[in-house]
Amino acid sequence: MLYDQIQETVQFIRSKTNFQPEFGIILGTGLGQLTDDIEVVFEILYADIPNFPISTVQGHQSKLIFGKLAGKNIVAMAGRFHFYEGYSMQQVTFPVRVLKFLEIKKLIISNVSGSTNAAYNAGDIVFIKDHINLQPENPLRGNNDERLGPRFPDMLKTYDRKLNAIALEIAKQNKITAHEGIYVALAGPNLETPAEYQFLHRIGGDLVGMSTVPEVLVARHMNLPVFVLSIVSNKCFPIEEITETTVEEVIQMANEVQPKMSIIVKEMLKKM
Repeated sequence: MLYDQIQETVQFIRSKTNFQPEFGIILGTGLGQLTDDIEVVFEILYADIPNFPISTVQGHQSKLIFGKLAGKNIVAMAGRFHFYEGYSMQQVTFPVRVLKFLEIKKLIISNVSGSTNAAYNAGDIVFIKDHINLQPENPLRGNNDERLGPRFPDMLKTYDRKLNAIALEIAKQNKITAHEGIYVALAGPNLETPAEYQFLHRIGGDLVGMSTVPEVLVARHMNLPVFVLSIVSNKCFPIEEITETTVEEVIQMANEVQPKMSIIVKEMLKKM
């Protein structure tokens, strides 16, 4: 059972370290440089953790890092999992459940995305205020274990607008271009067609990506507050401004903006 797997994994991690994290951080594609700022106490490869998947995506380090960042005890996932890698949604989100049972109080999630809002440019940072889930599977599908959360979790207050307001102020003080936005999740791994970008814009999406929403759904299921920030890696609207995009270009943009994201995450940790 899922609950038993979670307990097995948590017990294994606690047998390796008694470090108690207060916050969890998920680092997306090309955003692993933030780990350089962590005062590492303990780290372990995903491959050595029972029941953990292994990230197969370029730009992911595939390890769990415990340590201090901005004076706060954190655990960072250097690399995440995606539905398009072939994992089930339960596997994709399993680490979030483990972090919850490691007793973190808040989860910070980062990603890179394409912009379907003409005002949001490559290199901008967007704080997610809501999402539209167009992925074909849901991590909460199947039998529900009440020890993990309710059968029908409410999504009204999934994203904390007060945290976004603090983040926007931090960005302003540091002269970082930032916005709030709505994230649309698709399965991938292909990028979208021009017609799909047009559709996503019309339904109210500001960003499009292939991650994050499954983790957010599970965090909400377990009553774990989330703060999500996204780096715009490429502009996908208006249609005439679209150019062909490679994963190398996405990682390059993430690397360029990484220092700005680090400033925001560290300042947010201080204020949380």
